[in-house]
Amino acid sequence: MKLRSFLAGTAMLAAACAGATAAQADEQYFPLQSYRTGPYAADGTGFFGGFIDYMNLINTRDGGVGGVKLTWSECETEYAVERGVECYERMKTQGKPGPAAWNPLSVGIAYAMIDKISTDKVPLITINHGRTDSTDGRVFPYVFPLVLNPWSEASAMTNYVATREGGLDHLKDKKIVVLYHGSPYGKETIPIFALLSKKYGFDVTEIEVPHPGNEQQSQWLQIKRIKPDWIILRGWGVMTPVAIKTAQKTGFPADHIIGNIWSNSEEDVIPAGDAAKGYLSITTHPAGDQFPVLKDITKIIYGAGQGNMKDQKRVGSVIYNLGVVNGILNVEAVRIAQAKFGKRALTGEEVSWGFDHLDLDEAAVGKLGAAGLVEPIHVTCADHEGGGSIKIQQWDGTKWNVLTDWISADRGLLRPLIEESAAKYATEKGITPRVCS
Repeated sequence: MKLRSFLAGTAMLAAACAGATAAQADEQYFPLQSYRTGPYAADGTGFFGGFIDYMNLINTRDGGVGGVKLTWSECETEYAVERGVECYERMKTQGKPGPAAWNPLSVGIAYAMIDKISTDKVPLITINHGRTDSTDGRVFPYVFPLVLNPWSEASAMTNYVATREGGLDHLKDKKIVVLYHGSPYGKETIPIFALLSKKYGFDVTEIEVPHPGNEQQSQWLQIKRIKPDWIILRGWGVMTPVAIKTAQKTGFPADHIIGNIWSNSEEDVIPAGDAAKGYLSITTHPAGDQFPVLKDITKIIYGAGQGNMKDQKRVGSVIYNLGVVNGILNVEAVRIAQAKFGKRALTGEEVSWGFDHLDLDEAAVGKLGAAGLVEPIHVTCADHEGGGSIKIQQWDGTKWNVLTDWISADRGLLRPLIEESAAKYATEKGITPRVCS
């Protein structure tokens, strides 16, 4: 495991070092439980590549955050929970004054870490995923399912289907299949789709695809018998292109399959070839390298030969851009926390305060060079999502085209359920919810 630290004002890679001193007192350390091998390597390399490139940009272009350099090290998990926990235990003592935040990009690993990070008081970032009730920051003060939690995703996707059918009242008697990854991530939305089905009168069938998703013949035979109007695909990794190709073989139209937030990147559709033409998916951030922040990464980082991606053509892909967005949110949380605690390396608890007060309006996003890439976000002590909206994009065979404006979830419906679930968790764990003003 090597630390990569980039000196301010240069494009030269600092000497790699190992051991328990991953960062000095003037450095802010980010441990990365990454996965660059295994069935989800394409997604892992894209996401963590974007995250690292952004931190490298902040160091090289800006001299760090408030003069404090960002440092990081990687520990390979292969997306396996056991390895993720091992990485956590190995990395949590590194850095002075310790980790700033954890970003595992894995629901299973995140679930296994919640008790640990709550004891250690270091924020756990689960952008666009995680356990939905952690949106209630009163019960989960150190967990942040930023931008879009799974229940918001399910609600917003249902609202989109409604627009295609002529309104929510036209969902009655429609058939929707949810094809989901057989993991805690895939199962997270089952109760919400059941609720929405009952509320709007459509028939929902949940069909599981075992990890990693290479075999789906029996699932699609079942789908062929059901003859659904729509399929919501909650895939990950190889599962998504296999689903798209198998759909074509069974005669199901790609433009009636809607991929969720983890079935929405180039890595999901390019392997499916022509079968993916017309395929729909949701997104919280568009593809493309036209944004000023991406242009800076290309010019400053890749121009100096210091980019993290082996294939620079992946810069600007959906999953890469999510890594950049995640980097922006982590860095801005540190910047906000520095305004309160001082321009120095912060503790995880202090960085968590920054996430609790993460507030980026359109003007702030524009100053970061991310207008159109990052949705304005307003996180509070009680609301650790801070967003809850999606856009729909469609693959034309070569690129993604955004079709809609923002489509919101029914947060009024979901919030009481989130609070109910969080309260149950608090009772089970003996947690006294904090009071949010």
